[in-house]
Amino acid sequence: MRTLPPELDLPTATDVERAAGRIRPFARRTPVLTATSLDALFGVRLFFKCENFQRVGAFKFRGACNAVQSLSEADAARGVATHSSGNHGAALALAARLRGVPCTVVVPRSAPEVKRAAVAAYGADVVLCEPTLEARETTLAKAVAESGQVVVHPYDDARVIAGQGTAALELVHEVPDLDILLVPIGGGGLASGTALAVRGASPGTSPGTSPGTRVVAVEPLGADDAYRSFRSGELLPSIAPDTIADGLLTSLGVRNFELVRRHVDDIVRVSEEAIARAMRLVWERMKIVVEPSAAVPLAALLDGALDGLAGQRVGIVLSGGNVDLDRLPW
Repeated sequence: MRTLPPELDLPTATDVERAAGRIRPFARRTPVLTATSLDALFGVRLFFKCENFQRVGAFKFRGACNAVQSLSEADAARGVATHSSGNHGAALALAARLRGVPCTVVVPRSAPEVKRAAVAAYGADVVLCEPTLEARETTLAKAVAESGQVVVHPYDDARVIAGQGTAALELVHEVPDLDILLVPIGGGGLASGTALAVRGASPGTSPGTSPGTRVVAVEPLGADDAYRSFRSGELLPSIAPDTIADGLLTSLGVRNFELVRRHVDDIVRVSEEAIARAMRLVWERMKIVVEPSAAVPLAALLDGALDGLAGQRVGIVLSGGNVDLDRLPW
């Protein structure tokens, strides 16, 4: 069990608003799509925020861009560094390139080749490591000690969390009367940022109250540390995570857990079968490419993980579309 420090540098809903202004010249305002055939299948109205159309193909660009654009000139000149299985690394590499600063990304050897290639293509110096959190952190610490670069954590960073929340901020401004918003959770950057954005857009609301949009995070059954932490009230580590949703293998971050604990209404788990079926449904019915992690929220409807949704307006953040076409789950 990990304990929380007494004081955390936690972002606020105001930070999400500021991040939206900061990244506006660089990030895409992604579309919100609907699918009548999926509405009919599930008996709800679905609104998909398509971050698979974001730069680098994932929501991660929002947080990385906010972090890099937040740096002082002196810190930016040092460059930035991180560890990532792919999407955050590519996002940080592009954000660094846009500001004209160097970037180093530590990437586990097990990361999908399509994601490793993207990191390199955006101009980062790629350093490979073994596929464990300890190896990632040790390798990154060594690289930073040599380069002096500023570390931008993939999810446990106030600037990153605020940036990730801008996707939901756009969604609730475009579709202001959602009953529930479903979002995938791994390290928790997107889920915690989403909760901040929704709470800020619904003043006076708190978990479990109305009016306002309920925020529910969805996690693979095979990588359910966020679910266990949320239920126990203690930050618990991930234990041998195993899921096709490779973007959700990381353990919940410290800041992320605190924000999730305060502002997310619930966390539910879904099966691997449902994730694969949901991913295929999006491909077939919506004619867009999403990765397994992005399909996790829709899988909650397939698995019946949520009750009482009939007729409701349901928002879903499709987190990314960087899928390895040689490793499709069907």
